[in-house]
Amino acid sequence: MRETLTVYWLGEAQCSDPSLVGGKAANLSLLAGSYTVPPGFALTSEAMDQAIKSGFNVETTDVDGQLIPEDLYKLICESYRALCDLCGQDQVSVAVRSSALDEDGASTSFAGQHDTFLNVSGEQEVAAAIARCWRSAFSAPALYYRSQQGLDSEGIGMAVLVQQLLPSEVSAVAFSANPVTGNRDEIMINASWGLGESIVAGTVTPDSFVVRKSDQAVIASDIGDKSVMTAPVPGGVGEIDVPEHLHERPSLTNEQVIEVAALAVSLESRMGWPVDIECAYYENSLYLLQCRPITTL
Repeated sequence: MRETLTVYWLGEAQCSDPSLVGGKAANLSLLAGSYTVPPGFALTSEAMDQAIKSGFNVETTDVDGQLIPEDLYKLICESYRALCDLCGQDQVSVAVRSSALDEDGASTSFAGQHDTFLNVSGEQEVAAAIARCWRSAFSAPALYYRSQQGLDSEGIGMAVLVQQLLPSEVSAVAFSANPVTGNRDEIMINASWGLGESIVAGTVTPDSFVVRKSDQAVIASDIGDKSVMTAPVPGGVGEIDVPEHLHERPSLTNEQVIEVAALAVSLESRMGWPVDIECAYYENSLYLLQCRPITTL
């Protein structure tokens, strides 16, 4: 097996190729040198192809019977250990996300169609999460979405991104154009305490801010009653209670709102299209977690 064709690290030139690692990983890799992106590696779609050819069953839910080829399993373990060394931790907690080759394009996002696993640690657990990501490409909802978008259900290419998981204090989703009104001079930001899954999954009513691009003025804000947040728990993530005094407190300061808006504007300029980004604050630093085109404009 040619390892250089199977694992690439964020920031490497090859990891910026969506035909190898899918749009999600490729976009992050392209930006990793200029923006603050948590470290990680992408297992190319070739890895899934190798596993399937070796007998990996995409339909079973039996994790013990993964049938990941031994040389590929070894490479996954070596890569995870290298990430642990890079992060200075014995068993770093990671996010394991699908990155399909036709995902996060200009017209298709696959948002919510493929599985994501958070707060995964340990070599065996990371390998099992990768296997579950592969299987999610063949789930009934994902295959139905593909058919609705006119995409081929044969020869599906699925890469997987394994990335350090930050225990974020605040997470935000930002759009460099208003996805509701279509106004290109407005940046919309949704933010809440904890990990961003509570925003994406709709388990909390987030704070909402609208910033005018032309002068970076905050022209609207709506502070939600944020009673729960997603946080790391043993074996994954879960919803935990937010301290009562934080329920109606803005999750972002005015300066942070402007900083997130500036990040969205910068990324729009860099990528050449209106962006939908996920970002997070951890220890007072703003991290970029995802960048994709807005598909609803």
